[in-house]
Amino acid sequence: MRRPATTCALVLAGALGCGGAAAQSQAETSQARDEPRAEALPAEKPGMRALLHDPKDGKFDMSRWLLDHKGFLPVPIVISDPAVGYGGGLAAVFFHRPAGAATTRTTDDGRQQLVPPNIFGGMAMKTENGTHAYGGGAMLHFKDDRWRYTGGVAKASVNLDFYTPGRFTEPLAIGYNADGLVSFQKIARRLGDESLYLGVSWTYMDLDLSFDVDDDAQRFTPKERAQVTSGLGVSLQYDQRDNTFTPNSGWLGQIEGNFYDDALGSDTTFQSYRSHVFAYLPLGGDRFVLGGRADVRWANGDIPFYRLPFIDLRGVGSARYADTRAATLETELRWNTTPRWALIGFIGAGRTWGRHNDFGEAPSQVAKGAGVRYKIASVLGLYAGVDYAWGPEDETLYFQVGSAWR
Repeated sequence: MRRPATTCALVLAGALGCGGAAAQSQAETSQARDEPRAEALPAEKPGMRALLHDPKDGKFDMSRWLLDHKGFLPVPIVISDPAVGYGGGLAAVFFHRPAGAATTRTTDDGRQQLVPPNIFGGMAMKTENGTHAYGGGAMLHFKDDRWRYTGGVAKASVNLDFYTPGRFTEPLAIGYNADGLVSFQKIARRLGDESLYLGVSWTYMDLDLSFDVDDDAQRFTPKERAQVTSGLGVSLQYDQRDNTFTPNSGWLGQIEGNFYDDALGSDTTFQSYRSHVFAYLPLGGDRFVLGGRADVRWANGDIPFYRLPFIDLRGVGSARYADTRAATLETELRWNTTPRWALIGFIGAGRTWGRHNDFGEAPSQVAKGAGVRYKIASVLGLYAGVDYAWGPEDETLYFQVGSAWR
């Protein structure tokens, strides 16, 4: 039996080589005045060891490698969810900060906020049940973060199960394959000097659908089996987090709507919406960080079964619980045990409702877990690590780079 998998990543890198330091003698200055002056030698480039260590504490750190050397972050993709079987892949993520670009900006309440560098890269992955995907994307910032671009394109063939909501019986798992192209493109602009961004987006999917049992196709209407979905979206985001990678304070709130129509090339007409808030509160100085997340998603119209909102929680398989409405609450506590290492604990609950029951009748699904983090790039405030989560059906290992909340 297969379930949709959530794929996360952990950075694995090593420090190789040694770096040297050149010293200039200040002796024999009188002789130097009488002799011809030698041309200044160019500064020696730092060795690999220097690029992969923080000069302040000597610990492994990729800040200089990523920002100064224009290196890439190798991100192994490790998949352990029984939904698609064991598998993995690799992503190469590049960081680039344009010359002269600001590294921080002041938020509306006077706090300093990191202006993230441009990020772009590619990935490829495969699992033992035949699921595979490859693609590329970018997150770019222009004019001191006044403009933001987020986009990507992927080719995928995914073997998944769709679970029919069962009000009085056990949910029925319907195996299917989705093979095709997925594209997401978004541009956003900051309004004035506030932390408010107005964005417009385009989401496109062209998928060939097939079912493990041919007769299962009759369980869905032609609109629910629509293969091409194309829609325009609009979003309003307020972002006061101090850091977009691993936040320590501030909050983000966003509301968005996406509208799919045949005038845009879609095979079916429907609307999808999402409203979410992420908040972070430092406790005991910088020793603890308490995070909270509220996420609500809903959809109307002739919705394809594979585009229904679902519970998005560590420990709950992606799309395992889906309906026209979905809500999630989650909290996470990070304990910075040292300037580099941190421990985290998290717990959350989600609920879906809409077509087969109302909110009061829908059961809640609870998941919880714990993890460990290492600050892998101090200049970016970027942590990486691993989480172990257990939910209603499964126990799953997740590898994380940055925040687990997207």
